Amino acid sequence: MEVGKKISAQSFPMNEGDGPYSYVKNSTMQREGANKTKDSINEVIAESLEIESFSASNSFTIADLGCSTGPNTFDAVQNILEAVELKFQKFQSRDISVPEFKVYFNDHVDNDFNTLFKSIPLNKSYFVAGVPGSFFGRLFPKASVHFVHSSYSLHWLSMVPTQLLDKSSSAWNKGRISYTNATKEVLEAYSAQFTKDMGSFLNTRAVEVVPGGLMALILLASEDENLPPKPTITVEVLVESCLMDMVKMGILSEAEVDSFNIPIYRTSRKEMELLIQKNQYFGIEKIEIMEFSLPVSEVFSNSIRCILEGVITKHFGSDVMDELFNRFTKKFEMARNSGFKADDMLVVLKRKLTC
Repeated sequence: MEVGKKISAQSFPMNEGDGPYSYVKNSTMQREGANKTKDSINEVIAESLEIESFSASNSFTIADLGCSTGPNTFDAVQNILEAVELKFQKFQSRDISVPEFKVYFNDHVDNDFNTLFKSIPLNKSYFVAGVPGSFFGRLFPKASVHFVHSSYSLHWLSMVPTQLLDKSSSAWNKGRISYTNATKEVLEAYSAQFTKDMGSFLNTRAVEVVPGGLMALILLASEDENLPPKPTITVEVLVESCLMDMVKMGILSEAEVDSFNIPIYRTSRKEMELLIQKNQYFGIEKIEIMEFSLPVSEVFSNSIRCILEGVITKHFGSDVMDELFNRFTKKFEMARNSGFKADDMLVVLKRKLTC
């Protein structure tokens, strides 16, 4: 892929600033999820990071893709840095010294980089650069990144599949805002878009990651390997139910809901493994499915609001938000003990030395 080539990818930034519904104030769920992966990532770094193949370099580059505004990105980077330092220290007897560290923080151009930069730890032990742009395209020079991290970003599609909005298509998603509990055709449209996006992501990272380098990816997951998935309750289903309630109340029109779809897809272990194998440039070091621990309803609701408010407001306007999430909080409280599903997936990949 050419350097500087424009990638057609929609931007869905988290809530900016440090207000009551900001990502900064409402991202503890993501932090706890990432903390669950810490030991697994450290283990792969200790066992599989090929530092001898690039030890001649005097710097080690980490990229966090989809960094948002912090503070979670700083915790993740610090953990990776410390694990890499420990790995280098074990090889110091072979004249391999601990390098200097560079960290690239990446997100879409609409991301609140001002809040991110203001939050960078004062006692950091690495050099910093912000890299705006879509991670579905090229971001860095060839073979320049040693470790890629991405937390709770890759389940966002680059765009809503166009056939979901086409009334003449069998995948027209009338009355629903996601593929959950929808028709087979809707699910296949989402899956096809994810396949395309993940293929672009892996291909561009294959150019940028040094041979022997690692990628650790955390994303929302589905444990269901069959099409279509079994009926279940997800965040999208609850938001959909709230929106339809508001249609019945006359707050929204049915047409507004019919033309709205959330561009989030939960891949399965099997699907992810097939996409990585098709790419051929990366080997799988670890894939884990982790059950998500649900917090109290208000915390969960505020967290979902800070994630989805941007995409919902863009379509319905900001006036609906309080009504929508007051309803969401109540529905989640009832759903959490009635089949609500929330699983995460950790994928750790290694750039093959020859490919």
